[in-house]
Amino acid sequence: MLWVLREQLGMTGTKYGCGIALCGACTVHIDGVPTRSCVRPASTVKAAEKIVTIEGLSKDGTHPVQKAWVALDVPQCGFCQSGMIMTATALLKATPNPSDKQIDDAMTNICRCGTYNRVRTAIKAAAKEMAGAKKVANALNIQHVNAGEA
Repeated sequence: MLWVLREQLGMTGTKYGCGIALCGACTVHIDGVPTRSCVRPASTVKAAEKIVTIEGLSKDGTHPVQKAWVALDVPQCGFCQSGMIMTATALLKATPNPSDKQIDDAMTNICRCGTYNRVRTAIKAAAKEMAGAKKVANALNIQHVNAGEA
C-alpha cells in the first residue's frame, strides 16, 4: 500500500523507512487505526475502508498534533515525523489525556534523532489543546440549545 500511496497517488508524506513495519515512518490510518502501510498489501484494503495519510490530517497543518509538533520543534531531520504524528493522533483519539506510560506504549515509532522527550511533550500539549477545544464546543452547544429554548 505504501508504494500505491506514494507513487500512484502522490501522497509522499508517508515515508519508506524499514519495509518490515518496525520503524513506523509509513504509518497511516485505516478507519482510524494506525497501520504500517509498508506491509499492508493494497489488495487487502476494502473499498469501504477510509485511509488517511499525513496529507489528510489537515489541509493547512492546523491539526492540534501538527501545531504542537511545530511549536515545540519536535523534528530534527523530520523523516519519521509524519508516521509519529499519525500514531500520536490515533493515540489522542483513543486516549484524550494519556499518561507517560500510555504514550510510551503507543509510540512504537523509531526516531533516529531521539526526539522522544519532545514527542511526549507535544502529545501532552496537543491533548490540552484538544480538551480545551472540546470544552469550548460543548459550551457553545449548550449556549445554542439555551438560546433556542428562549
